[in-house]
Amino acid sequence: MKKTVGTADAVARIILAVVVGALYFMGKISGTAALVAGIIAAILVITGITGYCPLYSILGISTRKQEQDNK
Repeated sequence: MKKTVGTADAVARIILAVVVGALYFMGKISGTAALVAGIIAAILVITGITGYCPLYSILGISTRKQEQDNK
């Protein structure tokens, strides 16, 4: 599994997931919207932590720098 998510991209994904979680716990989103947003937030956290995004692999995209690819 080749890593396709760069550092800045991973941080942005995790921050976005935290924002979604905060909105849920503050009661700003609920119901189906909260469920969908929660699933997307979970995917963002997983891809941010692992550094691998299946969609990026399918589309041939990578946000990693060249020197990061060697690690």
